Amino acid sequence: MTDHPSTYRAADTNREGIQWDDRASLHLNGDGGGVLDGAKGVRRGTFAELIRFVMTLPESERGQYHIQKAGDREYQYAEIADLSTHEDFPAA
Repeated sequence: MTDHPSTYRAADTNREGIQWDDRASLHLNGDGGGVLDGAKGVRRGTFAELIRFVMTLPESERGQYHIQKAGDREYQYAEIADLSTHEDFPAA
């Protein structure tokens, strides 16, 4: 998994495309966020792993979750579903 980039020589800090291997965590919608938000994740892994996991849930449950990706970006179910069909989405 990638981590936040180093400031040493700023190498590899501006990669193009979707960073499927970024660290991410799965959260229940409405978990409150806040200072301890990082501890409220129900599952952790790469961005691709969590997308794959959400898509294996029963369809009625998928909308109850969102993914928080490195850099504090949140992805709701509609985006997760779109990303799961992206042409670059890595195979399991």
